[in-house]
Amino acid sequence: MRKRPAISGSGTPLEHGPRPGRPPGPSRRGLLATGAALAAAAAGGTLAACSRTGAAPPEVTAPSPATGRAAAQAERALLMQVLAHPDDDLYFMNPDTQHALAAGTPLVCVYVTAGEADGRNKTPADRTPAPDKAAYSAARHQGLRQSYASQLGLPVLTRWDNGVLRLPGGFQAERSTLEHRGRRVELIHLDLAMHTPAGHMGVPALWRERGLSLRTLVPEGSPLRTVQTYDHESLIDVLVALFQRYRPTLVQTLDPDPDIQLSDRRTQLRDSEQPGYSDHADHTAVAGFSWAALIRWAQEGAGGPPAFLATAFRGYYNRHWPKNLPPRVLAGKAAHLVPYGAAPDWECGNPAGCGDYNVGGDRPLTNRKGWVRATHYRYPGPRLALQEHTDATLIAYGVLGLRAVRYDEKDGAFGDPVDLGGGPLAPVLSATALQDGRHLVCGLRLAALAGRGATQVREIVALEQRGARTYGSWTSLGNPEADPDRGRRIGVPVTVTAPDGRVHLFVRNADQGISTRVRAADRPVWSPWRDLGGGPVQDGLTAVVGDDGQVHVYAPGRHTVHHWTPGGADPLPGLPAPADAIAAAGGRLYYRPPASERLLSPGGPAVRFPGYGPVVAAGPHLLGRDLSGRVQLLTAGRRIRPATAPATLDGPALSAGRQGPTAAGLSPDARPWLWRPATTQA
Repeated sequence: MRKRPAISGSGTPLEHGPRPGRPPGPSRRGLLATGAALAAAAAGGTLAACSRTGAAPPEVTAPSPATGRAAAQAERALLMQVLAHPDDDLYFMNPDTQHALAAGTPLVCVYVTAGEADGRNKTPADRTPAPDKAAYSAARHQGLRQSYASQLGLPVLTRWDNGVLRLPGGFQAERSTLEHRGRRVELIHLDLAMHTPAGHMGVPALWRERGLSLRTLVPEGSPLRTVQTYDHESLIDVLVALFQRYRPTLVQTLDPDPDIQLSDRRTQLRDSEQPGYSDHADHTAVAGFSWAALIRWAQEGAGGPPAFLATAFRGYYNRHWPKNLPPRVLAGKAAHLVPYGAAPDWECGNPAGCGDYNVGGDRPLTNRKGWVRATHYRYPGPRLALQEHTDATLIAYGVLGLRAVRYDEKDGAFGDPVDLGGGPLAPVLSATALQDGRHLVCGLRLAALAGRGATQVREIVALEQRGARTYGSWTSLGNPEADPDRGRRIGVPVTVTAPDGRVHLFVRNADQGISTRVRAADRPVWSPWRDLGGGPVQDGLTAVVGDDGQVHVYAPGRHTVHHWTPGGADPLPGLPAPADAIAAAGGRLYYRPPASERLLSPGGPAVRFPGYGPVVAAGPHLLGRDLSGRVQLLTAGRRIRPATAPATLDGPALSAGRQGPTAAGLSPDARPWLWRPATTQA
């Protein structure tokens, strides 16, 4: 079994897979450094790099300190999603977007490219139509308007208000707006060309190369007739300006760090995947620009980061892992692609076309790639990490404005957030109680995220509580991968405190197994990273102390549940395949099989708890989402929903404390909710 040293900041340009002449899948060789050395280097503002030719050194930042000040809160909810192409939202972000929209959250969609591809709007009857990029782009825009009109409950051919949005720096964008019964959707098209004049992929090159500019494409019939030119900085500037203008409380992006996926060139072309990775290169580049803009917006906010949450969605990853949407949820998701795809005989009034005809009808459901059949998160897990006060009220740790925050329960609800710093952080934290009762909070930090050939760095960081309301400094625990490109693929950490007081931290690694570090029981000293092998598994690990007093880790694989103890992989043969994360409590496992609303508990009595997505367990209680996305609790054999159901993001959390089962989570307005069925307060 090979051990992975902690990352030191060495590596390669990371954006789009191996360079020509290099085999897919970067080498593991790298400079060895302990987590303490990495933290010291980061605090000094730089890291020593062992870089490949042409790779700029990483622009590593130190974690922001825990200020203890009140964090900003939003006055109203707004969801903004940043997409590479028309239809990315429909394929990869629904049903989440639809749930937020149905709850009354205003929606702004930003499409970075024109989506013109090769200009051929293919139909089942004509696979080689004459190319017309301006017309195909306009037809896809029309399809989006039709889909979102139907999602607002309006006829698909409802007329929109189309115009031009003026942005700083002299830039402009095409904007379409529609309102219905207090709900509002805006579609903003930046319309960058998908290819450079030399035929290279445009936005990936803009992210990767220095000194490059990229022109926009003018769709047929667009109210914006001016060709514009973007460079790397101006695209980030425009995205920051959109964040500042709309002040979203929830930002949805694509996946900035897709999995390594080794395929031959023919398969890559057939599946539209970039060499070496499980997603389209446009998705990865636009996600990189999106997160770079989010980090800048969070850092430039007067009086602290603005109050927003972020969610990153997997893309073509959906093809490679079990499909996790049951038939009723899938039917609703696929139905929104029908008006987007439309058909040539639709009379929509747009001479350029009425939709993306290749996506019309039942084709999303019959496509062998199966993208529509799943919705996966890049950073899965409960959005709040719950701990209990001595008076049985709850403390919740979460991420707001890319920084850690703490919420304290008072009178059955959470109070204002308190800033704990650490940013920029991925959206999911882990928290555990040390032997003396103090809390240890861990997260995944985007320590260096920049394009134009700069090395990117991801690291696991930890924060220890010192007193009731005081904390120490964030400490880097490094990365189980020596090569930064591989280090981008790791998952969010999970932690558990063993009966002997040691804290075990686990993270999914680039090989899709798991790696671990262990903190001593009596002092903040960590073991080196160790590869426990096993896998391949999805992210979304579950770490618990079993009835045997031993630490156990569970994760969803392609064909079965995978299991580890601190000694290494410990297979559990014969378990059915899971679709999502595994819940574990009381010696039992709970999970949903692929494409099913059923809940399995192998080896135990049947559990009736229909829904979709993962469940979480605490004591004898289970928490999850029903088929409409609403929170539901299973306790004492009864299925309970809040009288006033909170609009919730992915990953509600559950505690089984002295006041009974308590559910908590975050809403699209970037505020926490708390529901304790004994008091029926939501």
